Amino acid sequence: MSAIIDFHTHAFQDDLAPRAVPALEKRAGIKAVLDGRVSSLIASMDDCGIDSSVVCSIATKPAQFKPILEWSSAIRSDRIIPFLSIHPSDPDYTEKFRIVRAEGFKGIKFHPYYQDFMIAEDRMLRIYEAACKEDLLIAMHTGYDIGFPRIRRADPAGIIKVTEEFPELKLVTTHMGAWQQWSEVSSILAGKRIYMEISFSLEYLESDPIREILTKHPKEYILFGTDSPWTDQAKTMSSFKAMGLGDDINAAVLGGNAERLLNSE
Repeated sequence: MSAIIDFHTHAFQDDLAPRAVPALEKRAGIKAVLDGRVSSLIASMDDCGIDSSVVCSIATKPAQFKPILEWSSAIRSDRIIPFLSIHPSDPDYTEKFRIVRAEGFKGIKFHPYYQDFMIAEDRMLRIYEAACKEDLLIAMHTGYDIGFPRIRRADPAGIIKVTEEFPELKLVTTHMGAWQQWSEVSSILAGKRIYMEISFSLEYLESDPIREILTKHPKEYILFGTDSPWTDQAKTMSSFKAMGLGDDINAAVLGGNAERLLNSE
């Protein structure tokens, strides 16, 4: 079986985590499972047999690119795969994409709520073009966000528009395609060759809707993710395995697909 890869986690610098995690807990109205440090994430991975985790940063302003780059370079290892972040308002975004590629990182994380954009607006289309040019993955928060008003910033219709405009874009939609927009995911996205990871979703759906989306979607385009520290990696893995989708699907979702995607050129 391939290595097990969690395609969606978050962590913070050790000195920042004690401030960042409580602030985010307050905004979202939830309690984190971990304290937000990389060391705690690795301990969690060890406990449940996860080999590697993608750690996603979110730049809330353009000036954060450099510290994110420096921290990502410091934590990068066989266990930790950092996805950097570029703010959509950064006038030098093309150069930032070039730097990310030159430094050997695999992808970028975008969040339409924390970064104030719509998934298919014109400036984002230019950013997707730059990502394609550098052959970088984009992990995109999709669907609603638990800590924000329900504005439709990255819904299934927007995802379809982007993927039709940029069929070569390596876009990973988070939270089972679009968080708490799962009926639209089932009718619009499921079955199409669009990557989706399953984080922060198994806890909110009954088994039948989950199974419907997962069985309709190509198994090669589903990725395991947890959104740690906001969920328990072990519980998410246990919930996924308990669905009984079969060894082939389990192997693909838990690591095979992520390994192929991360190593694609």
